Amino acid sequence: MKIGQPSEGRRVIGEALDRVHTTGERVWEAELLRLEGELRLAASRDVAGALDCFRRAIEVARQQEARSWELRAASSLARLLAAEGRRDEGRRTLADVYGWFTEGFDTADLREAKALLEDIA
Repeated sequence: MKIGQPSEGRRVIGEALDRVHTTGERVWEAELLRLEGELRLAASRDVAGALDCFRRAIEVARQQEARSWELRAASSLARLLAAEGRRDEGRRTLADVYGWFTEGFDTADLREAKALLEDIA
């Protein structure tokens, strides 16, 4: 995505997700789904597909109790919802996840989430 090849990025993410499903090694699954959503937006502005990816990423992260991955996915989802005119839904989604954190507010992900919450408030 950073070098302007979102289609190639989707191919690579697809291969990684296939490997997740064949090996059962799911530790990166939530982040891979989030990245797939970001690439869907970059490659073809596939809003429905991106929304699905972000929601699946959140669900996987919750199942794994992986709060950082959930925060990243919730941030991506909130950003997209806000861009689609669904600011309240985006803010609620992100605020619910952000509220679980009690420390680490100097990390990049939490700083970004806080700024996004302020922006879509």
